[in-house]
Amino acid sequence: MIRFWSKLSLFLVFLIFPSFLPSSSKSIFSSKSIFCLPVAWSSQIKDSSSQVAHLSSLTSNPLLLASSDRDFGDDGRNGTDGRSGRSGRDGENRTIFANGSPVNLELSGESGEDGENGKYGEDADCERQPLNMARDLRAASGGKGGDGGSGGNGGNGGSVTVYYTNPADLRQIYVRSQGARGGRGGRAARGGDGCECEDRSWEIQKCTGTPGTPGYSCKNEKYSCEDGRDGADGRNGSDGRDGSMGTLTLINRSEALPGDRPTVTLGMPELQNRSVSLSLNQWETKSGATSLLASGSIISDPYREFVTRLEGSFELVWNANRSITDFYNQRVSLTLKEDRQVHVSLPEDVWFDGTTSVENGLTRFVVSGAILESEATQLTRADFAGSGQNLTFSLVDLAGKSDLISTQFLIKYRTTRDSFERFSEYTTRYEGNVPADLVTQNGNRFTLNVGKLPINSQFLQSGLGVEIEIVAIRAFAGNSAQQKISWRGEIKR
Repeated sequence: MIRFWSKLSLFLVFLIFPSFLPSSSKSIFSSKSIFCLPVAWSSQIKDSSSQVAHLSSLTSNPLLLASSDRDFGDDGRNGTDGRSGRSGRDGENRTIFANGSPVNLELSGESGEDGENGKYGEDADCERQPLNMARDLRAASGGKGGDGGSGGNGGNGGSVTVYYTNPADLRQIYVRSQGARGGRGGRAARGGDGCECEDRSWEIQKCTGTPGTPGYSCKNEKYSCEDGRDGADGRNGSDGRDGSMGTLTLINRSEALPGDRPTVTLGMPELQNRSVSLSLNQWETKSGATSLLASGSIISDPYREFVTRLEGSFELVWNANRSITDFYNQRVSLTLKEDRQVHVSLPEDVWFDGTTSVENGLTRFVVSGAILESEATQLTRADFAGSGQNLTFSLVDLAGKSDLISTQFLIKYRTTRDSFERFSEYTTRYEGNVPADLVTQNGNRFTLNVGKLPINSQFLQSGLGVEIEIVAIRAFAGNSAQQKISWRGEIKR
């Protein structure tokens, strides 16, 4: 038994590592016979213990003898991308007052840096291809080449604002406000080379069954090796944008021009008892900037010249009975237009009753009443009572604003005999306006005299199932909204 185990161990060593055999011995382990030999061995020792038979079955399975690694060699590492270039700084913006003295202004931008080149991808580390593997193989691939870095943008030329009173003084001002060149993009790097297969295809014989028996058979299985891929080349970096030339602004006055404030947005309570000032500086765009300055100046041809300054103000006068703080989260936008009038953008959630007037640049808005839009649609059913001509339907205004809001009612009155059935069929008996003389208002409560509408009396009797749909049209200061109230029930007995 000991001799058997020794021979079996030696056989496994030679089978897995055929390179240990002399050349004359290797021939017996050719691709055509290597997987048949274990079967012959297993037939000779089938009377041995079950453990020996199990080891023999392992050696007869070619998939268990093959390497667990599908690839061979090591892939090359990817090259790193080049660093992007830094953008150049913009030229300095300057404001000067011309007085006839020579002025030399260097306001050019700074050039952008070039992007760095990408780094080459590494070649694959090619190892010797394993032989007689019972599976397809793929060689190692090369690393991807790095991308070139983007070039930095060139800096813009600085802008200059000149206050003057004598146009001839502008000829003493030399300005160089050139936009700088953008950096060049870095070059792409080449990808690394992949490995090539030494043996691109081979066959291995696989046998099943026991030699000499009817079930014994062998077949050749084909396998192949795929070359590794060359790494993709990187991409060139993009060039940076060239900077633009600076611009000239002329202001024909001796004092500094204040900044303008043409628009403002404030909460409604912030507007009470105060005047809000607005201003708008008007400008005109012209061409020929270099012709106005010293010879050789470099600056953008279009320039701006100050025309005039508009000023206006707005005042909110609150004469409504309710406090303006009820609208603390509502905001009003004010904009000064070129006609010196202030355009007022009121919140859509608020209905105002007010008047606007304009006098000497002051826009005044006087509010005599205001409600929230949501307060106009808070009616709910209060009661359904009576029968016949005394049948009434009542509603109450939960917002309590019916003293300010005008209300009209439309009604659809429908009946059914099956008042306790879920899917009863209803028939319309009246649909239309509720005349004002049939509506009684008591504060925030409305009572509609349904029994006095032109409805046949048999459809107003006790015990009858009804469906009522009311549309309330609510209006205030030129604004309106509709609310629908639906109800099903029974005329009480």
